[in-house]
Amino acid sequence: MTHSEIAVGLDIGTSKVRCVIGEHSENGVMSIIGFGQSQSRGLRRGVVTTTDTVVESIKKAVEEAERVSGVESQLAAINLSGEHLRGENKQGVVAVAGAGREISAEDVERAIESACAMQLPAGWEIVDRLPQEFIIDGQDGIIEPVGMTGARLESKVHVVTSPSAGRQNIVKAVHRAGLEIEKMILEPLAAAESTLTDDDKEYGCAILNIGDEITSLMIFGRGAVQHTAVFPFGGMHFTKDIAVGLRVSIPEAEKIKHIFGCVAGFLLHPEERQQIIEITPVGRKETRQLTKEILCDIMQPRAIELLHHISEEVHRVKAQISSGVILTGGGSMVHGTVEIAEQVFDAPTRLGIPERTIFSGLIDEIESPEWAVACGLAYSSMRSQLRDSQTGKSPTQRVAQWFENFRGKFR
Repeated sequence: MTHSEIAVGLDIGTSKVRCVIGEHSENGVMSIIGFGQSQSRGLRRGVVTTTDTVVESIKKAVEEAERVSGVESQLAAINLSGEHLRGENKQGVVAVAGAGREISAEDVERAIESACAMQLPAGWEIVDRLPQEFIIDGQDGIIEPVGMTGARLESKVHVVTSPSAGRQNIVKAVHRAGLEIEKMILEPLAAAESTLTDDDKEYGCAILNIGDEITSLMIFGRGAVQHTAVFPFGGMHFTKDIAVGLRVSIPEAEKIKHIFGCVAGFLLHPEERQQIIEITPVGRKETRQLTKEILCDIMQPRAIELLHHISEEVHRVKAQISSGVILTGGGSMVHGTVEIAEQVFDAPTRLGIPERTIFSGLIDEIESPEWAVACGLAYSSMRSQLRDSQTGKSPTQRVAQWFENFRGKFR
């Protein structure tokens, strides 16, 4: 098997690096043949702080996935994250110049370019352009305008910008780990690839990827991205609250959170409330005892506070989320998070788990919200490979095209 026949998704997070390797099987389903993860070091809020430690974390996760799959990775789709990502909705318009006023792919590209013509702060760049819809001579709601006839073509595009240094540093780390980058995908967009249905995107939903230090929000509607926001908080806030409240170390607090944590007191049975947890305070040898109810009393107010911040953003942009809220990322797995979010957002809420309709193979091993981004990256890579195979593009040409995108059309 050659590297061109497999798809690799590499999710480089603040607490974990996860790698998924898949291959194309029948009916557009991706068979997962390998996965691996490692503790992440050298990242803070999605930004590289120590390159060497990031490189080592990437190598460990990739090597584990390669060992399980029995194949060697050379190309990977990676996530793009960071607290400075900003999304804006822009519009552009061009005159259709072709014979018979038939709209060509070049006209569509010019319309998107027109929408993306914006002044950026020094050191910032456009990292993604996500078309929402096109308008031909006043007729809106058009998704595929190529081949249609009209004199005036307007585009509505969701434009995401970010400081260029953040992207450049993560690219260097991946290259030093021995991998070429096939494509970079916004973290919540990758999570959406593996967990959302077309109906979710059409009728409106909000996907929340709750990481260790940052939480990214992406709102879909009418089949396209309508809003993007990043918040500087995540699962680590609960860990720090536990550490301060119980006078324990951060590793001990993390362990308590994962084993006993709950953010919805109303879910605890009376006997669960009185369940005894033994802890070892910092600098002490003797243990202390507390009830699970006390732990929940520490965690629940923080969960409500953080989710309210995000809910206010959803209300601020007047988003319609009829299909509800989908939670992904490791921070979403604390017991009670779905129930509290459902109350705060006043909308149907569920955990975002990689869809079995598009994944097979070793999916049982990683059927969890924390693997949603890595699975989405691999699936997006596989779909790109299938498209490119129809047009005859080689893997080298795909990498060259990726660099060209950043040099050219994202200016």
